[in-house]
Amino acid sequence: MPPSVTPVKEESAAHWAGQMAAVAANRDVEAFMRVFAYFGPRVKRYLCGLRVSEPAADDLVQETMLRVWRHAAQFDPTRATLSTWLFRIARNLYIDSVRRQPHWIDTQDALERLDATGSELGQGEWLADGEVLERAIAALPAGQARMLRMAYFEAKSHTEIAHELDVPLGSVKSVLRRTILKLQVVLGDHK
Repeated sequence: MPPSVTPVKEESAAHWAGQMAAVAANRDVEAFMRVFAYFGPRVKRYLCGLRVSEPAADDLVQETMLRVWRHAAQFDPTRATLSTWLFRIARNLYIDSVRRQPHWIDTQDALERLDATGSELGQGEWLADGEVLERAIAALPAGQARMLRMAYFEAKSHTEIAHELDVPLGSVKSVLRRTILKLQVVLGDHK
C-alpha cells in the first residue's frame, strides 16, 4: 500500500521540478506519489478527452507514470515543465496504442504501396516531395480528403471519425477505402 501523501498546495513548475529531482536522485516514493496524485487525474482527463475508454485511459495513466518513475533522471526542467513532459509521454503512449489497433494502417506503408501501383517515381520519392502528396489529396473531394487526413495524419480511429463527423462507422470505412483507391489513381497519373 502506498504511503499516505499530504496534499500539495504549491503547484509551481519549480516545485514539480524539485519533486522529480528527488525521484531521480533518491527514488523518493513520497515525491513520486505526490506527482502521481496531482498529475494522474489530469492525464486521465486528457486521455478521456481523446475519446479513450475509461479503462484504457487508466492503463495509459499507469503506463505513463511507470515511465516517469523509470526515466525520472531524463526529466530536464530547463527544456520543459513537468506537465509538458508528462503529457508528451501520455500522448506518445496513446499514439502507440492506436497504432497497435487492428484497423491502423501505417501511413508510410500505405503510401509506399500506392507508389508501387504505377507511379514512375522511386519508392517514397513523391512522399519526400510533400507538394505531390498535397496536390493528390487536394484533388480528392473535400469530404474524402478530410477523412483521409483524420485517419492518417491525425491518427484518429474509424470510430472517432464517425463520431466526430456524425456518420455511420460503415460509411467511414467504405469512404476511406474508396479514397485510397482514388488516391492510387491520382498518384498513378503523376508520371
